[in-house]
Amino acid sequence: MATTEVQGELFSETKAPPDTMVVNDRCMIRTQDGHRVVLGSGFVLAQYTVGDRMAEANAMVCLVEQGWADQNDVARSFGCSARTVRRHQRRFEDGGLSALGHGSGYPSGRRRLRASRRKLVHRLKSEGHSNCEIARTLGISETAVRKLLRRMGWKPEAAVKQLLLPLGEASNPNLSASSPTVLHELQAAPSGGSNPNVSAFSAASEEPLPFTLDQDPANRVFDRFLACVGLLDDAAPLFRCGTRVPGAGVLLAVPVLVTSGVLDCAREVYGGIGPAFYGLRTTILGLLLMALLRIKRPEGLKEHPPEDLGRILGLDRAPEVKTLRRKLSRLAAAGRSVQLGHALAERRVALRGAALGFLYVDGHVRVYHGQHRIPKTHVARMRLSMPATTDYWVNDTAGDPLFVVTAEANAGLVKMLPGVLGEVRSLVGERRVTIVFDRGGWSPKLFAKLIADGFDILTYRKGRFPRVAKKQFQEHLAVLDGKEITYTLADQGVHLLEGKLRLRQVTRLSEDGHQTPIITSRRDLTAIEVAYRMFERWREENFFKYMREEFALDVLVDYGVVEDNPTREVPNPAKAEVIAKLKEARAELARLQAQYGREALENREWARPTMRGFKIAKGKLGKAISATMKRISSLEAKRAAMPQRVPIEDVVAGEIVKLAPERKHLTSLLKMVAYQAESDLVRLIAPHYRRVEDEGRTLIQTALEAAASIEPTETELRVTLAPLSSPHRSKAVATLCEELNATQTRFPGTRLVLRYAVAEAAV
Repeated sequence: MATTEVQGELFSETKAPPDTMVVNDRCMIRTQDGHRVVLGSGFVLAQYTVGDRMAEANAMVCLVEQGWADQNDVARSFGCSARTVRRHQRRFEDGGLSALGHGSGYPSGRRRLRASRRKLVHRLKSEGHSNCEIARTLGISETAVRKLLRRMGWKPEAAVKQLLLPLGEASNPNLSASSPTVLHELQAAPSGGSNPNVSAFSAASEEPLPFTLDQDPANRVFDRFLACVGLLDDAAPLFRCGTRVPGAGVLLAVPVLVTSGVLDCAREVYGGIGPAFYGLRTTILGLLLMALLRIKRPEGLKEHPPEDLGRILGLDRAPEVKTLRRKLSRLAAAGRSVQLGHALAERRVALRGAALGFLYVDGHVRVYHGQHRIPKTHVARMRLSMPATTDYWVNDTAGDPLFVVTAEANAGLVKMLPGVLGEVRSLVGERRVTIVFDRGGWSPKLFAKLIADGFDILTYRKGRFPRVAKKQFQEHLAVLDGKEITYTLADQGVHLLEGKLRLRQVTRLSEDGHQTPIITSRRDLTAIEVAYRMFERWREENFFKYMREEFALDVLVDYGVVEDNPTREVPNPAKAEVIAKLKEARAELARLQAQYGREALENREWARPTMRGFKIAKGKLGKAISATMKRISSLEAKRAAMPQRVPIEDVVAGEIVKLAPERKHLTSLLKMVAYQAESDLVRLIAPHYRRVEDEGRTLIQTALEAAASIEPTETELRVTLAPLSSPHRSKAVATLCEELNATQTRFPGTRLVLRYAVAEAAV
């Protein structure tokens, strides 16, 4: 009995004290005298005052992120749901510790501002406050402020003044704009008179200029600290003097990039990417300048000193590979590249509406060489069927891209054209546009639908067609786009869809006698202009080739995959196997029949004078022919019973995936903008350079990659390019500098007006 009692005392059940909450076998929470301590394996992981919501949320995040407990255990111990724990993790990842201070939306117990909110938001915005400041003052989200301003149709009425942080008399001329923490000081500032701490907005942006605490452009330690603690969304550009900075000639492209509206569109679509030293503006501008410098992928940054690239951006150093890939991942996670592409296309239409009378549509196939199973498509330049992704590009009359659409599962041009032209209609309005495409879009039924929707078509005729008599051809001469054109053409009408669709056919006769028929619904154009516009489709082919070689358009920037639609129909592989066997059987039958006929031809009549005797002698061959014919009949019946297409889930075993499209689409759009900027510079230099058709892009590329001196002043950022290889090329770039100086463009994020020049060559 005594032993039993002792054993009971040794193994008696132990209970946790009433002020202790056990999270799991490693962690517990103790509360005493209004304070709470989180312990893990005997070590203090967090301590805070009861009621401190931010500290409590931080403790939850630490337990999960450091692996001490899972979300369910933390939620049970802290008396909340697992969804709340995930929300805290997401806020901490996006905004740091400060983001855990309050919940989303309106704080509990605060009444919602209704009619008065509209007036207050309008007044604060008119006084020059940013959306972030207004949202922080009213206790609402920045998205709510932005949507409200859009509904109100707000537009800036005049230059809005913004307060500078007081940095003493030795302030850097690049420093411009205010800290978001001085809202009440700004409201109390007098409206009249001049204030030495006040500067204006940039002319190209409605947002306030970024603030900075640094005065040394080569040492941005304070701004990096502010970004680390979540108080800075983007570093302000601070330039320092430098001679022959490598690649600084790329700053020539800044005016056309600002005019394209890419930075404004990115801000409208994405808003921001959270607290960061390399924010949204710096990331987008850096990617664009990288493309123009022919740094074709983030990994290419390894070959360039970050300090040199940073001087071009107004930073102490440019973002490196891992940082830039992380920024791209964050932008891709937002899933808004399609909206960005639409916004960019709207800006391009506003700038170059006159070049949209003819739009060229064509597909570009990006081959995939990875391990994942993705849909195959025919690659024309390789003459193979390979795993690939198809993008459909729309280019204007000059061959410059307007927008791009990624096809689902490599859908053909006939299937993609209605959707692509729906996007075109939303961009150009009700104006009539001629769509130019190749034989891949041949479909008389589709032609009838497009014409009824207000589009004109221009394409090559596909399939068999009656040859045109040579006497109907005539030689045509014209000067189009400054070039003398000569074609031998025949013009006639054609009927399709059993006479329901009447179109025009212009046929070109080549010197070797080959005839190329062109179909169009345009009857107001001359025959030579129809042929010229059709053959100008090769501008788009040249665009694809140039983008592949110069901008690495086909490079794989994202190794990730996303789930594909399992019900998507694909060609039935089982039917393809039956068709292959049927083809082999027919080939075997043809071989056997040929052998049988050869035996009959060589038969000696004196030996086998009757057909019956010949059949008996060749009975084995005859039986093989009969068996092959029966096999062909069986395969034909089997083929007829099988469906043409089946769901992909019935074909592919395991997970059905496709390449993640978001990051690739975003980088393609930025490369498209870089190409457009290059084209705009070529057009500016065209009147001053005789060989612009042959060497225009080469000259611009050389100028962009040239070294240049940078000199910031109180109001200007002076960029002086080194002389080029020959005087006439330097003179042409000098005239381009004069054109760009006339635009009075400010470098994004500063109040410095860009001034360009070309240094004189040393004698």
